[in-house]
Amino acid sequence: MKKPKLILSIAIVIALMLDSVAAQTNDENLIKKLENRENPQWFKDAKLGIFIHWGLYSVPAYGGKESYGEWFLRGIQTKDSLRTSFLENTYGEDFTYNDFTKLFRAELFNPEDWAKLFKKAGAKYVVLVSKHHDGYTLWPSKYNRNWNSVDTGPHRDIVKELTDAVREEGLKMGLYYSLAEWNHPLHRWYTDPHDSIHDYVDHYMIPQFKELVSTYKPKLVFSDGEWFNTAKQWHSAELINWYYDLIGDEAIVNNRWGRGIDIGFLTPEYSSGIIEVNRPWVEVRGIGRSFGLNRNEDLEAYGTPAELIKRFVETVANGGGMILNVGPKADGQIPMIQQERLVQLGNWLSINGEAIYGSKPYQIRTVEKDIKVLHIDKEIDFNWVRNSPLPKIREDDFSAQWETYMKVPKTGNYTFKLNADDEARLILNGDVLINQNFSGNENQAEVMRDASYNGGEASVYLNEKEVYRLKIDFKEHKQNAHIQLLWKQQKTDSFSVVPSSVFYLDKDLSEYGLSALYQSKNTSLAYTQNEGNIYAISFYWPEDELILDIPNPGAGTRLKLLGLDRELDWRYENGKLIIDTSSIQFDEMPSYHAWTFKIQK
Repeated sequence: MKKPKLILSIAIVIALMLDSVAAQTNDENLIKKLENRENPQWFKDAKLGIFIHWGLYSVPAYGGKESYGEWFLRGIQTKDSLRTSFLENTYGEDFTYNDFTKLFRAELFNPEDWAKLFKKAGAKYVVLVSKHHDGYTLWPSKYNRNWNSVDTGPHRDIVKELTDAVREEGLKMGLYYSLAEWNHPLHRWYTDPHDSIHDYVDHYMIPQFKELVSTYKPKLVFSDGEWFNTAKQWHSAELINWYYDLIGDEAIVNNRWGRGIDIGFLTPEYSSGIIEVNRPWVEVRGIGRSFGLNRNEDLEAYGTPAELIKRFVETVANGGGMILNVGPKADGQIPMIQQERLVQLGNWLSINGEAIYGSKPYQIRTVEKDIKVLHIDKEIDFNWVRNSPLPKIREDDFSAQWETYMKVPKTGNYTFKLNADDEARLILNGDVLINQNFSGNENQAEVMRDASYNGGEASVYLNEKEVYRLKIDFKEHKQNAHIQLLWKQQKTDSFSVVPSSVFYLDKDLSEYGLSALYQSKNTSLAYTQNEGNIYAISFYWPEDELILDIPNPGAGTRLKLLGLDRELDWRYENGKLIIDTSSIQFDEMPSYHAWTFKIQK
């Protein structure tokens, strides 16, 4: 009597299993279809886009000097002391993040002026943050009543206004959309369990995403906030496929859609250290350190026009491009220094653009030379994050070496600690005291006979009457560079930075400090090719001649400096192309940041 029920149960289980297998197969087929889709030519040729981070976070526009201003709400949620005290001291104890809707007025926002500026900068497309992780939308989303720029704040559809203005200038329009939100009741990102996003995705994220895309039809979608979940949980393949079907062949997406799917253009942040030609990629970076405006940044954060142009050219030479971010103020004004950098880049591109737009990497991409910079530092307490420690030194793949004489304030046991990313070691009187993954020649056979060594810490007895020779080696690889030299005297003490008062430049103890040597490679030349021409872009002005280690271009080759209306003499000797630049006068130079030599066969 019970057999029919058992058979039915088994049949149901088998059916469910078959459905699961079929669904997985369909997902795999869809992902393969998306992977094989051709990327639009306009994006491959564009090279430069403008990112815009603008929202409620633009009102406080504040954070640590190296932090992202658009993460202000998250700082409040985690009770970050800097942002929390700033909020209370500036706006009052009862003021909340939601109250910024009253102050985000955008009274000076002129989308036509923005679009004209971006075109003048040489950009070919624009990407506006339509919704960041705080969930506030810059269009009247029906899923965000009283939490958008039409119901509150500016009372304007910013996405529509800027989309219309950008397209009027002949540029492509793209939209950034955060898949996750920090404070949505259906799923609080970073707070609720990562796998509890089903209702949020089905009943909020997917319909809102489709509302945005179907209304404004962007040519590019830049998704973000995906990193705790899988692409299957986000329904990424289905969303991307729906978007492609809606927009057509010109549509493109980035690569941030969750684990388990790897399509779209690559988006490294603040690092041009990748080389890729088979897949589109862009370096994503702000003109300063932050994307959303951060009023706590130093002037040095904005760099020089020469540094910006060089970074941009290096990405193009290595097969990529750049999405360069601006962070407008809450009133809608783009800060003047950001405008200036855009115009300076655009002026350079107006002369040298034929070496950039539509170009491809040459067989030689860049030429590097060794750079050494001497410096005097007070102590070892650095957090460079994504930045260069000194002008001319690279942000990534650099090294530093400090040498000093140390005299401790009193005799006793001292425990030293290195806190570093990536490699570091501490050498005392010629012997390695601490080694943190440092690769190099070292004398560990004589590791401080009186020292107690344990990983990144080491204790040693030091005499106040002696002068010790101290050396610290450091190697940085990719992104997020920092190093601290810490110590404590008693087991119960907490570690603190070794103070500058114990470091001396000489054995006579006549002057405080540490002698520092910073080293890295530095690009001196970059190459591109376009329509049969070779372009050599030099970041150093050749006084009399420029020597290029490239194959002989052959008789009949014409050579000129872009922006200079005459041809240059050249010769080929000992496997090198030698360009005569001695006749070019200073006042003839078309630009002062980088110079492009066109080799036309």
